[in-house]
Amino acid sequence: MAIDNFPAQLQPIIQEGYLAREFSAGLQSRIAFRAIADREIFPNRIGESITKTRKGLKAPVTVPMNPSQNTNFDNGLTPSTWSVEQYTLTINQYGDTIDLNVVSEGVGISNQFLANANTNGIQALQSLDRIARNTLFSGPAGGVGGYMGGNTRVTTSISASSTQVSVDDVRGFERVLNATGQVVSVAQSSGMTVTIGSNAYTLISVTYDSVNTSTTPLGASGVLTFSTAVSVSDGTEGNPVVASTAPLVLRPNNRLTTAQLVAPEGNYGSNNYITGDTLGIQTVLAAVAALRMNNVPTIDGAYHCYLDDQQMLGLFRDGDFKYLYRGAYGSETYRSGSVVELLGVRFIPTTEAPLQASLGSGIIHRAIVCGQGALIEGDYNGSVDIPDSERALVDNVDGIMMITREPLDRLKQIIAQSWYWIGGFALPTDATVNPSIIPTSTNSYLKRGVVIESL
Repeated sequence: MAIDNFPAQLQPIIQEGYLAREFSAGLQSRIAFRAIADREIFPNRIGESITKTRKGLKAPVTVPMNPSQNTNFDNGLTPSTWSVEQYTLTINQYGDTIDLNVVSEGVGISNQFLANANTNGIQALQSLDRIARNTLFSGPAGGVGGYMGGNTRVTTSISASSTQVSVDDVRGFERVLNATGQVVSVAQSSGMTVTIGSNAYTLISVTYDSVNTSTTPLGASGVLTFSTAVSVSDGTEGNPVVASTAPLVLRPNNRLTTAQLVAPEGNYGSNNYITGDTLGIQTVLAAVAALRMNNVPTIDGAYHCYLDDQQMLGLFRDGDFKYLYRGAYGSETYRSGSVVELLGVRFIPTTEAPLQASLGSGIIHRAIVCGQGALIEGDYNGSVDIPDSERALVDNVDGIMMITREPLDRLKQIIAQSWYWIGGFALPTDATVNPSIIPTSTNSYLKRGVVIESL
């Protein structure tokens, strides 16, 4: 396309493709959550949602047919069908821009032009990665929650048996899948089984607090209402509150809630020394075992574990890990200071892992171990069809549109460098995979990831 309307200093950069390369180079930041997503083309417009249906399987037949009933046209068989479940994918537009004043930049206009493209690229991918991360942990709007949902704790002790209990985070409790696989509010269903303390109760409604006091990242505090009264012993502050359909959340030393995590190297009595609840290889292997029991497929032969560098440090301090690598201190794992692949897990350090302020024992870190299909990315198929105009350069870099507009101001001095992405993320459920289909599977709606909390 014609580039005559751009300053002469920039025309060689545009012709040689340096601009797109700088934008693409900026997309190589230390972030990784978007990589877990399976990409799909979204045919609808911005702001619209599409509901997709996933079919389940049929339970195996282990009882032989009765020969005396093998008659008539149906041969004694009763037709059965597979169950279905649905998930909703919504797309929105995200973007930002930066201006380049060709006069004030002077002789450095070329360098500034490329620097802006690189900065836009970093911002774009970091934005998409954070949206993917938030969806993975918190869940999309209107869904059944994310991989941190349905697992919280009582925040205020009840003084007498009550049907209402205040909790730190109501995500994962608001919606259920009905008999036809549709996502509905818990109030429109027969209820959700929730374990509080030591006993199970039936949840019938969820109310958000007018002022959010949740300590959990992206959490929402509120009140859970049950069909029967919760006992005082179960409704005591700090007790775990776990939905029967909640994804698995693991903590070192089998801690039941986030608030129970114990700080490293704490002395508790003369004969009781606690090393602390930092990440260890056994907790990671427990997550892998859970994924395998649900028959979650791997990603290129291994599960992905996204974690921050502090959790990686805890892994290197773990006794089992050091025993595994005893005599191998010259290995690439120790030389580079990062685990590439170990015991069927590919460890991917990221600076985007969610952190939580201390609840008394230190900052809380969260890793997630994922298999294939844990996240779906929907890209608007109309993005690539937007025509170039004579006044702008339009480049598509990995689904992100980079727009460079010529100076349109009165003095013809300000170039606009922008980016936008039209798409969204969704968490497909696997509720139809139950113990009748896979005997080792769980009842969780979301089975393709396991969150690990540690200090």
